[in-house]
Amino acid sequence: MTRIDPCQTLAATLSPTSMKQEPPQPCQAEACSLQTCLSANTYSPEKCDAHLKRLYQCCSKLYQDRAENNGANGSDHENISTACPMPRVVERWLKNHP
Repeated sequence: MTRIDPCQTLAATLSPTSMKQEPPQPCQAEACSLQTCLSANTYSPEKCDAHLKRLYQCCSKLYQDRAENNGANGSDHENISTACPMPRVVERWLKNHP
């Protein structure tokens, strides 16, 4: 089974030579930035805290916007971006890392 790297997909989507013009997943750029940082820093999360915080802030805004647009109908378990963890995880992390 071949695994598709979302960061490579994002780069291809943004490439001017790309024939495929699909919009990137919400918060995908932040997730790719975090992955690049983790790779460059031998997976030392403490060196990438700012990237992680930006990703979670993006996800939190995405979930808040969804809640405002859909009212209380959205499921807490529903992810609307492959780049984001479940809403409870995002909110807990942000609460613990002000």
